[in-house]
Amino acid sequence: MTEQNLNDQELRRLEELRLLEESGINPYPYSYDKTHSATQILSSFSDENPEPLSNVSVAGRIVSIRKMGKATFSHILDSTSKIQIYFRKDDLPEFYELMKNLDMGDIIGVKGFVFRTKMGEISIHAKEATVLCKSIKILPTPKEEVDEQGNKVIHDAFADKELRYRKRYIDLIVNPQIRETFIKRSKIIAEIRKYFDERGWLEVETPILQPLYGGATARPFITHHNALDIDLFLRIADELYLKRLIAGGFEGVYEISKNFRNEGMDKMHNPEFSALEIYVAYKDYNWMMNMTEELISRLVQKIHDSYKINYNGQEIDFTPPFKRVKMFDLFRELTGKDIKGEPRENLLAVARELGVEVDSNASTMKILDEIFGQKLQPDLIQPTFIIDYPVEMSPLAKKHRTEEGLVERYELFVYGFEVANAFSELNDPRDQRARFEEQASIRAAGDEEAMVLDEDFLNALEIGMPPTAGLGIGIDRLVMLITGEVSIRDVILFPQMRPENS
Repeated sequence: MTEQNLNDQELRRLEELRLLEESGINPYPYSYDKTHSATQILSSFSDENPEPLSNVSVAGRIVSIRKMGKATFSHILDSTSKIQIYFRKDDLPEFYELMKNLDMGDIIGVKGFVFRTKMGEISIHAKEATVLCKSIKILPTPKEEVDEQGNKVIHDAFADKELRYRKRYIDLIVNPQIRETFIKRSKIIAEIRKYFDERGWLEVETPILQPLYGGATARPFITHHNALDIDLFLRIADELYLKRLIAGGFEGVYEISKNFRNEGMDKMHNPEFSALEIYVAYKDYNWMMNMTEELISRLVQKIHDSYKINYNGQEIDFTPPFKRVKMFDLFRELTGKDIKGEPRENLLAVARELGVEVDSNASTMKILDEIFGQKLQPDLIQPTFIIDYPVEMSPLAKKHRTEEGLVERYELFVYGFEVANAFSELNDPRDQRARFEEQASIRAAGDEEAMVLDEDFLNALEIGMPPTAGLGIGIDRLVMLITGEVSIRDVILFPQMRPENS
C-alpha cells in the first residue's frame, strides 16, 4: 500500500491511525478477551433480571456511528449479529476523545453492562473500550429506511455479483445475511459425516496429485513436480483410489474432497469443487439408492425441519421414496422414440432429428449424454432416480444382472441437474480392462475427456475387490438445493474468477 494509491478518505484514515499511535494506542493489539456474542446477549437479556449481563465483554466491527454531543450510539457487528453500544463521555473521557479517530469498519472491544434504551433496543453501556483494528479501506455503506407501507428499503447495496465474489470478505461484512448459507453448508457436511460415522464407515484421504487421473470423464489440470521431474494431475475424482482401499480390506470408506476439472464455468460448474464419494463392500446399487434417499431427505429435514423446500419458485418435495425410472423408458416417454440398443449412426440421426447438436465424430457415449442432457434432464424437477444406463455411458459400472447392454447405475436429478451418481461397481478385471481399452479408442478419436487406462487399478481388481456399491455426490450442488441458491458461486466462498485487468 502506497499513499499515492489512496483516495482522500483513505489518506484521512491513515492520518487517524498516526494520531492513535501518537496518543499511545496500539491500533493492532494481539488479543482481546470476549465473554459474549451479540446473539447470546440479544437472546438472553431480561428486563426483569438484568444482573446476569451486568458485566459483559464483546468485540466487533463498527457498522454505524451516531454522535449526540456527550453521548454516542454505535452498532458493532460480530460473527453472529449486530448490537448497539452506548458511549457516554463522562464514563470514559479518554476513549471518547479518541473516537474522533474511529470510523465505520474499525474493530473495537467493549466491556460494560446490558440495558434496554428508551427506544426499546437492547444495548451495551460501555464502561471500557479498546481499539482492536484500524481499517484503512472504506466499506460500502448500504442505507436502510422504511417506506410508507412499512417495508424495509435498502439503498446503495453492495449487490454487484462479480465484485461480491471477488471481495468475499467485504460481502460477508456488508451483507451478513449471506453467512447463513455458509453456516448451513458447514452443517450439511457435518451431518453427512455424522451419518456415515454412525454406521462405522471410515473417512480417508486420497492423493490430490496423481501420476494418472481417473474415475470420471473429464479433462484434468496438469502440474509439474520438480524433484521427480514428472508431470502430475490434479484429481478429477476419488473413485479409483477409494476402490483400491476396498480391495485392500476396508468394507466402508468415504472422502469429502476437493476435485479439479479443467472445464468451462457456469452456474453449475466451478473448476475446483467439493465432492463426496463413498464405497461400501458387499452392497449393490439398489441398497445404495435407498441409502442416498435416506441421507438426502435427512439433510433437508435437518436444515428446514420439513421435507418440502422452495427452490427458485418451485416446491421440491424430498419426502421418501423418490421416483425411480429407467433411462430408456423415460426417453421413450418424453420423445416417443425407442433408442435402446441402437448403433452410433442411428443415435446420431435421432440426435439431429431432435435438434440436439452433436459432433458427427462423437462417440456413442457422447451422443447419448448430449441427448439425455438436452431432452430429458430439464424435465426432472422433483427428486428422481434415473436407473439402468447403457454400458457405453458407464465405463466403471457393473453390467446389469438381467438386461443386456445396460449397467447397474443410477443418477439422482433434482430441478433439472444431477446431484448424485452411483453404481454397482465393476469388479471383474477382464471386463474393466476391455472398458478402459474402449475408452482409449474413444480418446484416440479425439475425445479428450475419455478415461485413461490405469494398470495399477486393474492390478488391484486382479488381487480381488468384493461386490461393492459406490456413490458420488456434488457437495456444492447439494448445498445449492438445500439453501435455495441458484448459482454454484453463491455456495463457494471463493469461486474461480477471471483475473481482473491490472
